[in-house]
Amino acid sequence: MSTTNSATHLPDDPPTGPAPDPAPADADGRALERIRFGWYVNDWANAAFSASVLTVFLGPYLTSVAKEAADAAGDVHPLGLSIRAGSFFPYTVSFSVLISVAVMLLTGTVADRTGRHKELMCGFAYVGALATMGMFFLDGDRYLLGGALLVVANISYAVSVALSYAYLPGLASADERDAISSKGWAYGYAGGGLLLIASLALFQGHEALGVTSGTAVRICLASAGLWWALFTIVPLLRLPSRAGAVSGRAAADRPAGQPAAGSLRELGRTLKGMRKHPLTLLYLGAFLCYNDGIQTVVSQASLFGSEELGMEQGALVTAVLIVQIVAIGGALTLGRIAQRYGAKRTILGSLVGWVVTLALGYFMPAHQPVWFYGLAAMIGLVLGGSQALSRSLFSHLIPPGREAEYFSLYKVSDRGTSWMGPLVFGLAYQLTGSYRSAIISLLVFFVIGFAVLAKVPVRRAIEAVGNPVPERI
Repeated sequence: MSTTNSATHLPDDPPTGPAPDPAPADADGRALERIRFGWYVNDWANAAFSASVLTVFLGPYLTSVAKEAADAAGDVHPLGLSIRAGSFFPYTVSFSVLISVAVMLLTGTVADRTGRHKELMCGFAYVGALATMGMFFLDGDRYLLGGALLVVANISYAVSVALSYAYLPGLASADERDAISSKGWAYGYAGGGLLLIASLALFQGHEALGVTSGTAVRICLASAGLWWALFTIVPLLRLPSRAGAVSGRAAADRPAGQPAAGSLRELGRTLKGMRKHPLTLLYLGAFLCYNDGIQTVVSQASLFGSEELGMEQGALVTAVLIVQIVAIGGALTLGRIAQRYGAKRTILGSLVGWVVTLALGYFMPAHQPVWFYGLAAMIGLVLGGSQALSRSLFSHLIPPGREAEYFSLYKVSDRGTSWMGPLVFGLAYQLTGSYRSAIISLLVFFVIGFAVLAKVPVRRAIEAVGNPVPERI
């Protein structure tokens, strides 16, 4: 009997016996790639809501609907409050996010407790998609209908995306996470950009199609909901029910299928337990600050472009399309830079880029689409990478088994779900009547976020929650 093993087997020896079955690792690798693809497509699906609805069409259109309902002083009166019609959209975004905080935290606790991450994620996605499709009926002076649909859709979007983020720790090793997260964001920008191309074609050709510009906008809004619903089928089929890498004590404490009856008590324990990880909370505080500024720029850019810079709807869609396309390369490029210099330093560099971009936006001349497109390209360069790397870096700072809960807090300020920034933006416009003053007021979020993030000892924070430390952080 030969005792020669694979370590001493010569490369040119002829094979003996039948070909071996594929290694289990190969099968596991194929299964992981299948799951990753489902996760990427989830970004592809929901980015339509972020790009087409929040970033491009709904802000200017809902503002015009609110102005139709405004009194002689230019105010509308939702729930008996008197506010400027131009502030209705950012205030509604802030209101929806304040509600979504509680919903995300409770849902994240339920998901981690029951192991039903996918079912909850896709369920909220379909509620949000239906509310978005309902925006087709937003016309005339029905600004309250638009506000209500925005609240429902944005809450559903926030919860669904927070649950999808919980999958990241189980999709990649510590050293792979920056690349996997960046690829997910690239898929999102590609999907959102593809729908925007179709929307731009529809809007630009609405006269040839025999529809008004308002009807074209409403079709674009509804199509984003349809896109979201159709492509959510892929993660529904490919993702496992439970997200994250649950092991050890965390798994024992959180068995799959456990009823959600005690979720409120569990939520209370989770919030109290977070104090045991102050460095994680410090990073989260930095992220909530600077990313609130990022998301406000994204969600209010069309409003700024239309009301302050005099851009037509076609120019706005083109600018956001530029953001989507450039952001694909930006996300992948910053992901590669992070592999060499670490995620934290790369994020800090991107925040400097955001400050420069805001300053240029303040001095942007009106009625000059070329300059506006240049600003859009600058936003795209830093947008995808700063967000993708922030997500992957945070995934290292989460105690195993608590992914959905912690990412629910993280999602308080992410794509389309910021609230502090829109509130400051709306107040600045309320007080000054100038969207230039509103846009420059957002600098404070980037400056404070940069200062706090620079103070976070990331390696020590990762070690404190018991996770492996990647080679570059």
